[in-house]
Amino acid sequence: MYSTTVSDVGTVRSNNQDSSFAGEHLVAICDGMGGHAGGDTASTIAIRSLTHIESDSINGDVARATTILETSTLAAHDAIVGKAKRERKLAGMGTTITAIALVGDWWVLAHIGDSRAYLLRDGHLMRLTSDHSYVQHLIDTKRISEAEARNHPQRNVVMRVLGDFDIDARPDISIRRAQAGDRLLLCSDGLCGVLEDSTIEETMLHFTDREECAQFLVSMALKAGSTDNVTAVIADATLALDAEAFDVPHQTPVVGGAASANLNSLADILHEPVLSAPPLVGKSSPAERAAALVQQDSAPREPSAAQTVAQPSEVREDYGEIKDTDTGEIPVVHKSDGRYSADPNDPEVAAQIREAEIAQDERAHSRRFRGRVAAICTTVVVLALVALGIWGGYAWSQNRYYVGVADGQVALYQGMPTDIFGQPLSHVVQTYPDLDVSKLPSTSQNHATTKDEAEDTIEALREQQRQDEARQQAEEEAKEQARKEAEEQAKKQQEATDKPSATKSPEAKE
Repeated sequence: MYSTTVSDVGTVRSNNQDSSFAGEHLVAICDGMGGHAGGDTASTIAIRSLTHIESDSINGDVARATTILETSTLAAHDAIVGKAKRERKLAGMGTTITAIALVGDWWVLAHIGDSRAYLLRDGHLMRLTSDHSYVQHLIDTKRISEAEARNHPQRNVVMRVLGDFDIDARPDISIRRAQAGDRLLLCSDGLCGVLEDSTIEETMLHFTDREECAQFLVSMALKAGSTDNVTAVIADATLALDAEAFDVPHQTPVVGGAASANLNSLADILHEPVLSAPPLVGKSSPAERAAALVQQDSAPREPSAAQTVAQPSEVREDYGEIKDTDTGEIPVVHKSDGRYSADPNDPEVAAQIREAEIAQDERAHSRRFRGRVAAICTTVVVLALVALGIWGGYAWSQNRYYVGVADGQVALYQGMPTDIFGQPLSHVVQTYPDLDVSKLPSTSQNHATTKDEAEDTIEALREQQRQDEARQQAEEEAKEQARKEAEEQAKKQQEATDKPSATKSPEAKE
């Protein structure tokens, strides 16, 4: 397939948070969100996570392609969440993903969010995705119409996205058989949110040139009043029975939006050049607009002057765009015959170069050796300090004592009432079976102090227990004395009652 993309910041936003990718085997659109510093980062991470699919050798394995698409999407989610946790200014960032891979004669689609994918086939436009948005939920439940959704106050509320949110990040995966002549449109909601599907269909039918079609769609969305970033990806399927048997032009992958700010990393992933997306024609120079209008062929066009090509690192090294640790300087040698030479083919110059290289290798080896020695010494010192700290802490803990309970008896402990990695820092010194555990106040238990204070606590407990026992004994003796006095009193009263009765008995007989 051949594809291209056009992305524009729009008339309201200060930065472009959309990112797009257009290759021979993969097309993708990501619409970032999360503030000035977050959305562009999230969408760029997502594109980088998907880019490898363009060069992966899937060999027509649709099942493997679906797995790779889903895994790459979830990997993007994890990367976004991880970066948001490391950099709190990026908290709350996220992105949509709509990506389609051409695998053999199948379209494999991964989708999450409210970006869209359309398929134009046999003159008819069909939507391949369903928005994960609040208004789409209202439409599905027949609470509002499609027309009402365009002006709904909550039309920008997305229910599912990738990013720093506690929601399901698994994408919708679908497959559809591809046909020669299929045309795809992937777009952000800045485009499909303001253009009717009928307008999109008419435009895709009218323009045979992919870039011209993408340019016109983006321009129309901006003229229709879109307040968001606007991005479109157009891809045409050119399937053949044996694609390897045809000498077809190769397309350089095109990257648009925020992800185009660092093309080198994408070129390194693909190990091939990567091209930035062409600017919107309305914002380019008259010469660029004229050149864009005269190119109507279906083959990949040459990049405009406003586009940037990034080469992979191995090519950048060859051109000196990556700093080489070897300066490449040729020494000027004063030869034995008195002449000066800087010719690298001269044996004496070559020998000097070799000596310099050997000296540089020795210095590098020395630096590595010193680095390893320093690392080892640092590790030893750190471990020694840790061991010293542990020993010092343990030694200090053994000068502390506290009163506790052991096997149901009051006990004197040496150490601290805690443990480290399951190893207790205290042990029982002595138990006191004569003391009542229930009399031990909770405020006096497990309170580390000096040995004398801990023993004073035990003596105070013993004295308190003696006082309690003496008081209890006195109370019992008082109760016993009272009981005896009561019995004695009762006995005297009984005797006094019995004596008059005995005196009256003879009179009663007369």
